[in-house]
Amino acid sequence: MVRLETKVWLALGTIYIVWGSTFMAVTVAVRDLPPFLSMGIRHLAAGALLLAWAWPRGDRAGDRIGRRQLGAAAIFGAALFLAGHGGLAWAQQTVPSGVAALLMGSIPLWVAVLDRVVFGKRLHRLAGVGLVTGFLGLALLVDPFRKGRIDRVGAAVAVFAAFAWAAGSLYSRGAPLPRRPIVAAGLAALCGGVLLTAVAAARGEFSEARFTPEAVTAVAYLVVFGTLLGFSAYVWLLRVAPTSLVATYAYVNPIVAVFLGWTLLGEEISLSMLAAGAAIVVSVALIVGTSNRVTEPGRGIRRSATEPVPEINRKSEPDPVETPGHGSG
Repeated sequence: MVRLETKVWLALGTIYIVWGSTFMAVTVAVRDLPPFLSMGIRHLAAGALLLAWAWPRGDRAGDRIGRRQLGAAAIFGAALFLAGHGGLAWAQQTVPSGVAALLMGSIPLWVAVLDRVVFGKRLHRLAGVGLVTGFLGLALLVDPFRKGRIDRVGAAVAVFAAFAWAAGSLYSRGAPLPRRPIVAAGLAALCGGVLLTAVAAARGEFSEARFTPEAVTAVAYLVVFGTLLGFSAYVWLLRVAPTSLVATYAYVNPIVAVFLGWTLLGEEISLSMLAAGAAIVVSVALIVGTSNRVTEPGRGIRRSATEPVPEINRKSEPDPVETPGHGSG
C-alpha cells in the first residue's frame, strides 16, 4: 500500500505540473478558438461534470442550490472565470504563456492588498517586503514607461485578471455558496461558463471559431487535467496536508509555466523577465509563508480598528473558497 506521505507528494506534484501547464494549453487554444468562447466551453463542461459528480454525494442540506446560492455563484464565477480566466485568455493572444503565468502569480499580492484595505488585516513585516518586491516585479514585466517586447495592453489585462481572481476569492469568504468547496466550485464554474459564452456570443466569436484538433485537445486538457484532476488533487491535499505546504503551488506554477513555454512553445526568456519573475516568486513566498502568523486587526473598509473581532478571526482568517486552477490559465 502506498504511504500517505508518498500520496501527498504525488498529488502536490500533480498540481505543480498540471496547473503550471494550463497556461501553455490556453496559448494553444486561443490560436484557433476565440478567448471567451474557449474558456466558456471549458467552464461549462468542467462545472457540469463537477456538479454531476459531487452534488448527489454528501450533505444535500448544506449544498442546497437556491436563488441565493445561484446569485453568489454568478458573482463568484464572474470574478474568477469571466474576468479572471476570460481576461487571461484574451491577454494570452499576445502575451507569452510564461509571462502570463508570472503576472497571474501576483494573485497572492492582490489578496494581501485587498485583505488589508477591505478587511483591515495587518500584514507581517516580511509580507510588506514581499508586496514591494512583487509590485516592482510586475512593473518590470508590464514595462509601462518604455517600449518593450511584451504587449503592454495584454499584460495589463492579465494583471486585471489576477486582481479579479483575488477579489472573487475574498468575496467567497462570506458568500452564501454551497458548503462543500467542490460543489461551490462546480456551480461557480457553470455560472462562469454561461457568462463567458454570453460574452462570446455578443462579441461574435462563434463565427470566428476554428475547431482544430489542437484547439479542441487544448480545451479538453484544461477541462480534464486542469479542472477535474488538478482540483480533485487540491481538495484532497487540503484535507491531509499542511496548508503551508499546499500553498507552495502559488510560486511553483509560474516556474513550471515559464519552463514549458520555453521548451515546448519556443518562448523567449530575457534577463528582465527572469529578474521580474524572481521578484514575483520571492514576494509570493514571503506573503504565503507569513499568511498564518497572527497580527492585530487594523482599519479597513469593512472593519474599523476598534470593532470587536470574532474569535475565529483572532486565530486566523478563514480561507476563501478555492477553485480549479487558482492562478492558472
